Amino acid sequence: MGEQLLQVFAVATLTALATGLGALPLLLLPAIRPRAIGIGNALAAGLMLGASFGLVLEGSARGAWQVMAGAALGAALIAAGERWLRHRPVSFGALSGELARPAVLVVSIMTIHSAAEGVAIGVCFGGGPNLAALLSVAIAVHNVPEGLAISMVLRPRGASVLRCAVWSVVSSLPQPLLALPAFAFVEAFRAVLPYGLGFAAGAMVYLVFLELLPEAYEQAYPPAVGLLASLALAAMVVLQSWLG
Repeated sequence: MGEQLLQVFAVATLTALATGLGALPLLLLPAIRPRAIGIGNALAAGLMLGASFGLVLEGSARGAWQVMAGAALGAALIAAGERWLRHRPVSFGALSGELARPAVLVVSIMTIHSAAEGVAIGVCFGGGPNLAALLSVAIAVHNVPEGLAISMVLRPRGASVLRCAVWSVVSSLPQPLLALPAFAFVEAFRAVLPYGLGFAAGAMVYLVFLELLPEAYEQAYPPAVGLLASLALAAMVVLQSWLG
């Protein structure tokens, strides 16, 4: 049992580290301009909507109404959290004020998302090594564009590429931390998994329409925002379909 737990932790840690790779493409970008914040938000919005689609699809196979209940709770929590942050001074590393609030929300929601994925890894290890290996590879590849989504929100607001990579990995740390108890108590965690997947999806969708897309339309050319968000969404759905 101890050797299996170590294997689960090692695999889940590698999936978390893969999230940091999403920041690497930003090394190729020139200096960040104001319009880049809008473009970054559009890209992040599309990637997050695509990831949400995958979460709902995966969760629905395990319990449709549980996913819906989790999604409603996730959206409600983000609405309450955003209202709470709006009336308080917010800082995130070197960011503060209005620049920090979207960063706090995005990293928080991606962390919730990663918690659901960590439970999924542990549950699948309980079902056998072949299924676990397939899912772990899928989550690792899936984590790269999620890291890009986080980086595209943080980088235009002044965060360095290194900080983008670090925060991307930090957002995925729940994966190894929750994979272990999910594997050890697989039956109990299997029952709550659809709620968790729905919760993460609802939180991300709400943030996209509350924060990212409105800001993107304000700061960039609207047709370009719509096109980029749509392409990112489609690419994320295709990637998840290919991995599945």
